[in-house]
Amino acid sequence: MIQSKQMSESIRLGILLAISGGFMDAYSYIQRDHVFANAQTGNMLLFGVHLSEGNLPVAMQYFFPVFAFALGIVLAEWIRTRIKEMLHWRQMAVLIESIILIAVAFFPLTMNLPANVLTSFACGIQVETFRKIRGNGIATTMCIGNMRTGTENLFHFFHTKDSAFLRKSTLYYGIILCFVTGAVIGNFFIHLLHEKAILCCSMLLFLAFLLMFIDYEREHHP
Repeated sequence: MIQSKQMSESIRLGILLAISGGFMDAYSYIQRDHVFANAQTGNMLLFGVHLSEGNLPVAMQYFFPVFAFALGIVLAEWIRTRIKEMLHWRQMAVLIESIILIAVAFFPLTMNLPANVLTSFACGIQVETFRKIRGNGIATTMCIGNMRTGTENLFHFFHTKDSAFLRKSTLYYGIILCFVTGAVIGNFFIHLLHEKAILCCSMLLFLAFLLMFIDYEREHHP
């Protein structure tokens, strides 16, 4: 349990993952036909809208990323039950996510649908694999839950003057800020590198993979 907490719940790791989450959403939306990599609620909404208009081909562009996101969650759980030695299962998951995004970078714009499917698949892996930061349930691929919990803690701080609520609220809103920062960075690199911009996100995730080794060593060899 100590290893799991140290390797997957540090603030530094959460920052990297939140930046990558914002980057992936910006990439899929700006560069790949306005589909969300993480915001599956938006994809479901647009799927329903286009389906109601009888535009099945466009509707399916939003359906398949949702389905792939769910498959990513399944893969993350499969890895969790199978990986016992050598690498921590969360390290294996983030490494797979990084490799998937490398593949996405080489999909031409004529293949946006499979590119979005793979990107959403990677996001599904991340959302299932990393669910806490310092024991707090925090998502690094979406913001609505973080906003709810952060605002709730902020209310309790003003109500009770307990600084613990303020620290929690700051953590949640800090992760939201990192997500937005990832979108800003993503937009910059998208205009510079176009479909290859997702390689930058892959590098962030590989850095997260390496950081988990460092955190493990600090915990076990102080």
